[in-house]
Amino acid sequence: MKRFIVKRLGYAVLSLLLLSLTIFLLVRLTGDPSVLLVEPGASKDDLAAVRLQLGLDRPLWVQYGQFMSSLARGDLGHSFYYRTPVLELYLSRLPHSLMLAVAAMAFSLLVGIPSGILAAVRVNQWWDSAGKIFALLGLSLPSFWVGLVMILFFSVYLGWLPSSGSGTALHVIMPAFALGWYFAAAHMRLTRSAMLEVLGSEYVKLARLKGLPEALVIGKHAFKNALIPVLTLAGINLVIMVNVAVVVETVFAWPGVGRLLYEGISFRDFPVVQATVLIGGAMIVIVNFFVDVLYAVIDPRIRYER
Repeated sequence: MKRFIVKRLGYAVLSLLLLSLTIFLLVRLTGDPSVLLVEPGASKDDLAAVRLQLGLDRPLWVQYGQFMSSLARGDLGHSFYYRTPVLELYLSRLPHSLMLAVAAMAFSLLVGIPSGILAAVRVNQWWDSAGKIFALLGLSLPSFWVGLVMILFFSVYLGWLPSSGSGTALHVIMPAFALGWYFAAAHMRLTRSAMLEVLGSEYVKLARLKGLPEALVIGKHAFKNALIPVLTLAGINLVIMVNVAVVVETVFAWPGVGRLLYEGISFRDFPVVQATVLIGGAMIVIVNFFVDVLYAVIDPRIRYER
């Protein structure tokens, strides 16, 4: 077990190192941030002074070394645009993203799991066909399009919900629906396939042969075992919702981490983009690491796989 954990820990560290190098190089392909930080018509000397101040005049390998050195000390750098520590900026936006992600996840689970169970229990019937259409629409319709249609209908035509911003419970409804729509379809498909697999197992057939009520067979014997992969996926999806809801947060002007990432890209704010992507990546890697360890504890065969 110790060898398995050390191996997975090595993969996690290597993944984060590759992610840091990739985002460091990619963000610099967006252009020179000093152009956006000076007045229009600024001279070359002014641009050179800004690059010197931001440390952008040094070779890339020196900049990357300084970035990793600061990261090792827990310093994510200062924002070029906001002139504040990036960590403070990230933490100020995090509560908004957490609120939106929790609401979207609750919506996706409340819709995805029951519809997946119904599709599996009524396989090849009307409920199953309706579930397939729902999953197809959920996975194919882009979240920005869903968000814009909702704004047009509920805000512009009906005037029931605010079109953007935050502050009240009404502000959360449309962004949570637009964000959770895709994940509800994903949870529905996974629940359906997991339930079909469990319903065909021997112990479920035995429970039915014993004459147990169908509701008890599905609720107690099948659903509990089918729920494990769904909850695992939901945990990873929650982390994704917190960190990469860029499109939904931008459409609804929601002041979360995703919008911060969008602003960082728009203003070529390298430290903001690097920190936001790395923190999101670290969350996903850590969750995957603990899921791997948990699986190895549950199923010892996984530890001995090469």
